[in-house]
Amino acid sequence: MAQSVKLADEVMALIRREADLQSRSVAGQITHWLKIGRAIERSGNYDHARIAAALEGKLDTTELHAEEEAAWLEAFTEKMSAPSDEEHSYHADRRRLGRGVGLDAGGNLVYARANVAP
Repeated sequence: MAQSVKLADEVMALIRREADLQSRSVAGQITHWLKIGRAIERSGNYDHARIAAALEGKLDTTELHAEEEAAWLEAFTEKMSAPSDEEHSYHADRRRLGRGVGLDAGGNLVYARANVAP
């Protein structure tokens, strides 16, 4: 039975491009990548629990196999690009208190003025 799934526009663009290059349908390309991903996960060189541990800071990333490191990096990059509500709140508090809120291009700590709206 066919199912509908929502994918981000950038993911769909990547799928369409690769499908064209490989002379596959969009569904065929997605199925192909799913089979590859499943094979990698079952290969013995990929352990999702190890990746999760590395994302939680419980395992040093230098201990990951190449396939695990690639998956970790993708997940880490995605996680870092979308700050949580707690992170937004934390930085709003720092701005409100006039504390350091980041680094400038020279690596110097940047301070926010007190009572500046987020």
